[in-house]
Amino acid sequence: MKKTISVVALDPRAGSFYADEIQALFGKYVSVRMYSVRDGSAMGHLEQADLFVVSTDAFDTTEEMQQHIPADCQVMGIEVSYRWSTIQKLREIPKGTRALFVNMTLKMAREGITQLEHLGVNHLELIAYYPGAELAENVDLAVTPDEERYVPKGIRQVIKLPHRSCTSGMMIEIALRLGFEELLETREFQAYFLSMATNDYSFGHMLERSTRVESRFDILMEILDEGLIGINEKGEIFACNEKAREITRVSPNLIAGRRGEEVFPYIPFRKCLETRTVQQAQVINVGGTNVNLTVIPVMRQSECIGAFATLQRFNDVEKRQNELRSQLFHKGHRAKYTFDDIVGQSAGICRTKEILKRMALTESPVLLIGETGTGKELFTHAVHSASKRSDGPFVAINVAAMPENLLESELFGYEEGAFTGAKKGGRPGLFEFAHTGTLFLDEVEGMSQAMQIKLLRVLQEREIMRVGGNQIIHVDVRIIAATNESLEKKVEEGSFRRDLYYRINTLPALIPPLRERGNDIFLLLERFAGETQRKFSLSPQVKQILAGYSWPGNIRELHNVAEYFSYTGQEVIRPEDLPPTFLRGREMTGPDWHGAARQKSGRNAVWRAEGGEVRDGGAWTWPGAETEDGGGWQRTRSMEFWFVLEQLCRAAREGRLIGRESILAAAREAVFPLSQKEVRGLLEEMEREGLAKIGRGRGGSRVTPAGMELWKKRQITR
Repeated sequence: MKKTISVVALDPRAGSFYADEIQALFGKYVSVRMYSVRDGSAMGHLEQADLFVVSTDAFDTTEEMQQHIPADCQVMGIEVSYRWSTIQKLREIPKGTRALFVNMTLKMAREGITQLEHLGVNHLELIAYYPGAELAENVDLAVTPDEERYVPKGIRQVIKLPHRSCTSGMMIEIALRLGFEELLETREFQAYFLSMATNDYSFGHMLERSTRVESRFDILMEILDEGLIGINEKGEIFACNEKAREITRVSPNLIAGRRGEEVFPYIPFRKCLETRTVQQAQVINVGGTNVNLTVIPVMRQSECIGAFATLQRFNDVEKRQNELRSQLFHKGHRAKYTFDDIVGQSAGICRTKEILKRMALTESPVLLIGETGTGKELFTHAVHSASKRSDGPFVAINVAAMPENLLESELFGYEEGAFTGAKKGGRPGLFEFAHTGTLFLDEVEGMSQAMQIKLLRVLQEREIMRVGGNQIIHVDVRIIAATNESLEKKVEEGSFRRDLYYRINTLPALIPPLRERGNDIFLLLERFAGETQRKFSLSPQVKQILAGYSWPGNIRELHNVAEYFSYTGQEVIRPEDLPPTFLRGREMTGPDWHGAARQKSGRNAVWRAEGGEVRDGGAWTWPGAETEDGGGWQRTRSMEFWFVLEQLCRAAREGRLIGRESILAAAREAVFPLSQKEVRGLLEEMEREGLAKIGRGRGGSRVTPAGMELWKKRQITR
């Protein structure tokens, strides 16, 4: 029955070449269609086909490929190599010749050169060249696989090579997937195999042996990545591939014609023949190596005519998994930012950057603590980029944004049929995507108790199991978690596991909110304005308003304000140009601008609002700025100062004294960074200014009337 094959490639010329080769080899048995990403024909939902053959450079990610290729279709990759005729042509070039190897991208040029070196073309000095590359000196020769349009001007001699052809292994896999095994013995396939260059010892001898004994079965045996041993209905060995002999360390002359359990006493061939059932996977030790063993009966109608044993070394399985992860999973999972991308010169942000730079060099979990919008994910990218895992994948997920059942399958993956709607063939989870890299769990406080237990197991054992699966998968992942709530409080409430808290809280770091970052506001505004490519400046009044604003939305809110400014059309932003949402119902450390109305009064303009009036006839002052304590309210106070003063005032209202330890406990509960030294210094400062009275010993401290008055004035203007 005629089958349909769809070839998908980045470049239409390359795609047509691969399609023609497949059509020529399979002839009347297949109908081949070609799609290209560059000409747009591969975009959209492609038609159904029995098999999709896709080049590795066609799509950036697996997810992108799945958007265009039907989910229930078979998909395999395009593998290419050179023909012997091409190798011979290159061997005729004099030894030591310098030549450009020209292709459309640097990656393709390097792959082509590497493959030639593996095939024995080592006598030339080949230099990778692609559009935009710098031209090497003293080079007069260019070699290119049908990409002469990219050869730079001035090159005297160009040797045009044909496109690299589809490998023999790829053509065999197509035949196997479509049920055309009988074609492997045809003269056309044999000729194609012999025309392709290979330095693979086992494949070359596999082909010679298959031709000599006229057995396509030998071909299939030797291309497998696992050991395979076959017995007939009498228990006699009739097949044992090279991989099996390598794993079991058994000489070929000790195998043929002998009974399976005589040569391999640890393989339950007899039990498989007698019970006619699969002997499920088990771990055996062969020569000091752990091997995964499965024995499967071969049934013809109701008769058992033999059995096959498959053997895989554990390190081979893991190595293969890592190779597949590198090829398929890492695309699109890369960190985008470094510490140089974090804008800010305030003491708080510089201290956080220095701490996280040191933390990045370790392998321990990191917990980022900060309000919503402070840039926790940006810091996570930077930590990954500065770590030893920077070449590995970076994967991020907001765990609070997903239902529990969906989060489990997203993190751990699932097997085919694990639940209704599960994709055919299953799907790897984010832990597998992040193998050898970093997994960022944002808003980790939103994780359910059941998921917390599973995450704790992964951190302890470095193992996962897919939903609906029974196979343990080793993962090497560094965890960075983030929270905008007090996890300590959640632990005390019982909603967050204490053991998990101590696991992920190994290296905690606090991201300061925007209101504590001083002039960083204006540095960030300058960066955001550059992104919009629309210039504007701020009037002194607006600068003072922005500096006094509490920024509940932090940097995310500042970005929105910057974008709003860029579309006002004003070169200088004045108070009347502030966003309506910014003015309405927002907490300010200056006056409340809700419903503010500007009125003319002589030469000065007056802003009248709830909380007082502000004049803009020059320097602005906040309501209540001129106080009886010599202008103490006008002084710029730190957030730490106001926090300690608030604790003193609360204690006074409750009729009690308060000590440094109680202030520190309140700071920890509020996730506010304060040290004992800082608290002592602030209390001493307040005592010098007459705002507080420090008790000695265990007496505790108390606020003075002047301190209470200062706190009240601040509350009035908020």
